[in-house]
Amino acid sequence: MASGKVMDPENLNENVKKTVYAVRGELYLRASELQKEGKKIIFTNVGNPHALGQKPLTFPRQVMALCQAPFLMDDPHVGLLFPADAIAKAKHYLSMTSGGVGAYSDSRGLPGVRQEVANFILQRDGYPSDPENIFLTDGASKGVAQVLNALIRDEKDGVLVPIPQYPLYSATIQLLGGTLVPYYLTEEENWGMSINELRRSVTEARRKGICVRGLVFINPGNPTGQCLTEKNLGELIEFCIQERIVLMADEVYQQNVYQDERPFISARKVLMGMGPPASEALELVSFHTVSKGFLGECGQRGGYFEMTNFHPKTVDELYKVSSIALSPNVSGQIMMGLMVNPPKPGDISYPQYEAESKAISLSLRKRAHIMTDGFNACENVVCNFTEGAMYSFPQVKLPQAAVAAAKKAGKAPDVFYCLRLLEATGISTVPGSGFGQKEGTFHVRTTILPSEKDMPGIMESFKKFNQDFMAQYADAKSKL
Repeated sequence: MASGKVMDPENLNENVKKTVYAVRGELYLRASELQKEGKKIIFTNVGNPHALGQKPLTFPRQVMALCQAPFLMDDPHVGLLFPADAIAKAKHYLSMTSGGVGAYSDSRGLPGVRQEVANFILQRDGYPSDPENIFLTDGASKGVAQVLNALIRDEKDGVLVPIPQYPLYSATIQLLGGTLVPYYLTEEENWGMSINELRRSVTEARRKGICVRGLVFINPGNPTGQCLTEKNLGELIEFCIQERIVLMADEVYQQNVYQDERPFISARKVLMGMGPPASEALELVSFHTVSKGFLGECGQRGGYFEMTNFHPKTVDELYKVSSIALSPNVSGQIMMGLMVNPPKPGDISYPQYEAESKAISLSLRKRAHIMTDGFNACENVVCNFTEGAMYSFPQVKLPQAAVAAAKKAGKAPDVFYCLRLLEATGISTVPGSGFGQKEGTFHVRTTILPSEKDMPGIMESFKKFNQDFMAQYADAKSKL
């Protein structure tokens, strides 16, 4: 019943009410309820490495500890607790601030850290980067929202988004009042991207009066885990130049690659390698974060985006909007600096840093294989190999009886399946409908982040549930 208050639900912004974010949706809320009731829940719904047992790397946390409590460096015994290079690095970052981590920075981020990001991009791609075109942000998500906010003018402005997609994009586009223009990845070709599908999608949108202004791609893919080839990226760049579309390169999983045949390559590297006029024509925004990779520092909220080939006044406009929040969080900025400028050979902390990061990366690669093989061993389940990122996105071929039972329960079929999985096993996943999927297909997204020792047991638990589920609804066919 309405209370007559200004912010009663019926009086809220319609875009807020229409916004959906499946990763923290119905399944997550039910999982939280079950956890409160004492059931053990395995939260595989979101890429949150530390929550599932991944240990923080020692060196970045040592530096962060000293930045948060610089008085420790005045203690004559500090060298017994912290290596000399961690102390030097903490002093390095504190010297960039105007009063430590508790003081605002420039709205674009600390100039020194932005220079470190530019150096990282140069080393990665072989082409120089201008730190004035780099914005440090509170995680990549805030950067995506900033760019979309500038790109979308009204409901007639469309943004091409891959289906399946990460719901950050659908939710933010809805919130900003724009239009999501879907283009479908091809599951049968390991979630490949087709330029013909992009053309079809753009033509259809324009026929409806939509002005397509941006194109999002996620590489490595979320939730699909595919890695794009240099050829794919070149075709994508040429398409965006021809169609006058801003390319938004979500590359937050660039350190999460689990096969050697298709390594990560950045869109910017491919673009610059084309040379003029192409290398000067495409408006490209690239995103990265400290939340993924072997760092996995989701709670630190550090990210950046780099703008390539944008009008200087457009960069100024985004700077103005960034200034409204005064500055991104300084701890996250320092963590970004630590990610792009880690210990180097010869440094005291290098051997430990290298051993820890390699162990995490190797374990993630093993878990990607365990999970893919586990899903493919299940009845009516088919799963492409997770080439990169942190997720598996298996297709579950649900019997008609299960689809009918879901309808009777008032649930989408994949939601029904995932809820039953949660209740039976405690495994909290996200239904494929939260990411988008082709009509008539049903998927489940789960992270590959549970510990390596727990993964076989989790997959065995899933297999038993799936076997029982398929048997139940196969037997129930004649009754429905």
